[in-house]
Amino acid sequence: MDFQHTACLGGGVIGASWAALFLASGRSVALFDPASDVEKSVRAYIDRAWPTLTEMGLTDHGTPDAITFHPSAAEAVAGAKFVQENVPERLPIKHATFAEIEPALDADAIVASSASGLMLSQMQGGWQTPDRFVLGHPFNPPHLIPLVEVLGNEKTAKGVVEEAQRFYEAVGKVTIRLHKEKNGHVANRLQAAIWREAISLVMEGVASVEDVDKAVWAGPGLRWAAMGPTMLFNLGAGEGGLRAFCDHFTDTFNGWWDDLGQIHLTPEVAETLIAGITEAANGQTPADLSAKRDALITAMQRATVGMR
Repeated sequence: MDFQHTACLGGGVIGASWAALFLASGRSVALFDPASDVEKSVRAYIDRAWPTLTEMGLTDHGTPDAITFHPSAAEAVAGAKFVQENVPERLPIKHATFAEIEPALDADAIVASSASGLMLSQMQGGWQTPDRFVLGHPFNPPHLIPLVEVLGNEKTAKGVVEEAQRFYEAVGKVTIRLHKEKNGHVANRLQAAIWREAISLVMEGVASVEDVDKAVWAGPGLRWAAMGPTMLFNLGAGEGGLRAFCDHFTDTFNGWWDDLGQIHLTPEVAETLIAGITEAANGQTPADLSAKRDALITAMQRATVGMR
């Protein structure tokens, strides 16, 4: 098995989720986090995640017991072939972590950062030799949502990005390759664009927070869970494909794009959204809603296994 022994740096929600997934795949995990209760919290997270991973058919070769906890990042990465870094997204903390682990790494180990708000080139400043360091940004929670965005650059050794993609795909992930740096990467920029227009529609009084959300999950969201927007529009035009679609809808889309809202997340906007989401929750707790979300995502994942 490739990358049999792994390490996770950081034991928060992202790190614990990655650890659960790596364990489910039959790999061992060494974890470091400075929090005093990290072992208790991570084991509890894995216990909660394991039934979902089992339902998705991902635990046939794994055990939740193949995890160890270490007093330092350097000790955690010793002997690991793949290291997933999930420490807080503050550049000094990232740099200090990389400086600590670099001397302890195996020469052929790959280190991937889960960072969503930092650039690869910024983080490379913490390395003497960043040739085996890549971006491996997941969508939260990593054990449940398949996407990982992978990026290297001119300082990355040949073949390392491809090795990282192979590892992620071996543990059940779907990878995309970024060819250049962009703030927010790909998926976060897409959801930021959709949310901006969702907020604009609410603030203009077009529809409520609940109904705008409903318009997504009961409408295009269902289609997007099957295929991306460009392929769906290609199919929507029948035999003429995307060329016919563009010919027919050029003026329509240009008009919509010209009219999209320009909005910022001010305190007033935030209070409007909070009031709307409180009403939409209708007394359900975050734990209730999270359980419902996870059950729906799991069912969709199971329904699509082997279809892509």
